[in-house]
Formats: sequence, C-alpha cells, structure tokens
Amino acid sequence: MRVKIGIRHEDKYAMERRTPLTPRHVKMLKEKYDLEFIVQTSPKRIFTDEEYRKAGAEVAENLAECPVIMGVKEIPADFFEKNKTYIFFSHVIKGQSYNMPMLRKMTENSCHLIDYEQVVDDQGKRLIFFGKFAGLAGMINSLWSLGQRLKVKGYTDNPFLKIKQSYQYDSLADAKKEISEVGRKIAEKGLPKELLPLTIGFTGYGNVSIGAQEIAALLPIKEVTPEKLFELQNRNNLPDNIIYKTVFQEKHISKPKDSSHTFELQDYYNHPEKYENNFEQYIPHLTILMNCMYWDTRYPRIFTKDFARKLYQHGEPKIKVIGDVTCDPDGSIEFTHKGTEIEDPVFVYNPHTDTPTMSFEGDGILVMAVDILPSELPRDSSEAFGDALVSFIKPIADADFESDFESLELPSPIKKAMILHKGKLTPDYKYIQQYLQD
Repeated sequence: MRVKIGIRHEDKYAMERRTPLTPRHVKMLKEKYDLEFIVQTSPKRIFTDEEYRKAGAEVAENLAECPVIMGVKEIPADFFEKNKTYIFFSHVIKGQSYNMPMLRKMTENSCHLIDYEQVVDDQGKRLIFFGKFAGLAGMINSLWSLGQRLKVKGYTDNPFLKIKQSYQYDSLADAKKEISEVGRKIAEKGLPKELLPLTIGFTGYGNVSIGAQEIAALLPIKEVTPEKLFELQNRNNLPDNIIYKTVFQEKHISKPKDSSHTFELQDYYNHPEKYENNFEQYIPHLTILMNCMYWDTRYPRIFTKDFARKLYQHGEPKIKVIGDVTCDPDGSIEFTHKGTEIEDPVFVYNPHTDTPTMSFEGDGILVMAVDILPSELPRDSSEAFGDALVSFIKPIADADFESDFESLELPSPIKKAMILHKGKLTPDYKYIQQYLQD
C-alpha cells in the first residue's frame, strides 16, 4: 500500500505562510513516482487549497491517514500520534528548553523525527535551508527600518522611505525592483551629509549573509575591509552617493584572551572559551549592523548591553539599525530580548533604562529581529526550499521506519538528520537526553 504523505498547516505564527513542498513539487512527485499527498487545509498558506487539488493532492482537515507528516516550524505537543514520522525544524539540538515538552511528547509516542536543519553532506554543509531568504528579507526589512527610523530623527525625505517591509511585496522580484530604484535615486541625488559615510556591516559569510548582501548590492555599494572602516570617518569630501559595506569574519569578531596568541579559526571552533569580543571597536563606525552569523552560548557576545551604555555616554552614536537575522534571544546581540513578529517587527532598545519599546520611536538603537523572516517572502522561499527537499521524498516514503536504526535505509544526509527513531534519541543526538530530564 502506498504511503500517504501529509503536509501540515502551520500554526506557530499568525503570519507563517510557508510550506515545505509547493503544488509544483507535489505534482512532479505524483506524476513521477505516483506518491500520494494529503494537504491539511489552510486559509493563510501562500499556496491555496485549490492549487494543491489541481496538483493532484487531497485536501483534508486532518492528517490521520498519513504515517509521514511534513511541516516547517515546531508542532504542538498534542498533535503527535504514535509511531509516525515527522519532518520539520524542531529547534531541539541546543537543548532549547521551550521545545523539550514537544520532544518529550514525541518520545512518549515512539515518533520518528527528521530535522531539516541537520540534513548535511559529508562536509557538514547544510542541504535544505531557508537561510538565504532570511538574509534577503532581513536586509529588505532593515533598509525599510532605516527609512522609518531616519524619518523619526527628522530626515523626512530620505530615499529609504520608498522601501516597504518584505511581506508587503508580491514577490522578491518586486522588492528588488523597488530597491534598485532607490539605489538609482541615491546614485543620482546622494544622501544627507550628516549620514556620511553610510555603512553596512555584515557578520558572517554563509547563506544568510549572502542573501542580505544580494539585496544591499542593489544600492550603490562599495566594499571596504573592516580595517578601512576606521579611515572612512576621517576622510574629507567623501562622495555622498556611495554606501560602504564590510563583511566581518570570525577573526574580526573575536580575539584570543591571551594577547601573545594569534587568531586560529579551528582553535576558535574547538576552544571558544579561549576567545573574547573583538567586535566592539567596529560598532561606532556602522550605520546598519546585519547580524547574519551562527552563534551559541559558547562564543562571546558581539554587542553587549554594557557596551551600548558606554556608546551612548558620548551622545547618539552613528549606528541606527541592527538587523538581527541571527535572532538568538539574549544572545550575540545581548539586548535582543526576543524574536519579533512580522506584524510588530521592531523595537528600540534604550541603553540608559535597559528597556525595549516596540516602536520606531524612542531613545536608543532600533532592532529588527523577526524570527520567521523567510515567511515574509513565502512564495519564493517555499519554491527554493522544496527544490532542495524534493529528491529526498521518495526514499523517505519507501523507508521502513520500524526496522532497526542501523539497518534503516535512507539517504545518508536524511539519516544523519534523524534525531528520534521509535521515540529514542539516535546515537548522534544522545546528548539531548540531559535536557529532557523533568
């Protein structure tokens, strides 16, 4: 009997409109392999129920008939059924406390869990991701935020005011077209001299950063090294129609605590406790900081509350916007206290009072920290995600998940991403058990 694959309705966020497989992917898999799909009805998904019906899928209220169920974001604990296979971004590999009840429920129900984030090749490179679209949407939102923040500061005719929040565009192409027009306006008419040099800094150089830089490249951009940032501020007669960008690598962000040692990348990965913040020196020279790097608690923070207070002791600094695409609450940007929602995407952090205000107004630094940025470009991001995922669907549908884990036949990247098998943590993920204790 053919396995019916379920595509779940997303319910974690009101504006989560993505899907792991689009009607195009469903149609292709059905025609090529005669796979069956049941799509849970959704009033908000970017692709309508009717589009899935036309692709050959069944649309239903629930997925009770499906032994394999795919989604995007985390799933409510009461959704899981015994012995089923679930594929989604689970956000459990760091032992995230807020998702342990969900994982515990999956273990109780002897579920199988495959996490997209862990699907990697032999070199550890991720194969299925939305990351580039987080960068694309994050940069669009940050330029929009800059326009709104500058307006509050009295620049009521700044060119960035033409840019909208990502989700307000029908497509990525439409967003790029409008930002390109803003770029042409800046090239022709320049920027207010008080804002010069207007600089954008990017932490990281992976998919997220690549996406963000792709949007920035639509403006009249000139790249400079981090070291050159210091010189820009002291140069006279800088052109007013150029925006400067800088990409920061690990060696710029952290330094050895022992000043007699030099930065070594592999040593940094292996022993982050031997390193400390080296990034604060660059912050006063940035207008926008795009935080696009991977971070966890082993690494130094790059922008602390304490440094923010020191920065504001000398008056209002240059930095206007932080696009915290990384979006780790209380993380690399210490005052990102939470991920924000698409409907309420920004806050201003006041270093004097250590308080955030959900607004474009107020004293302090504006932070854009939407934590489902790819859903602001739901059609484009779902198409690209499904293109990366589609080749794995047939092997997953054919797999006998009731066999022993060692003999379970799955493509190597998918098997590596299997966190639970029959409700038990697989060998690579046994360490999560410590976080699962009541």
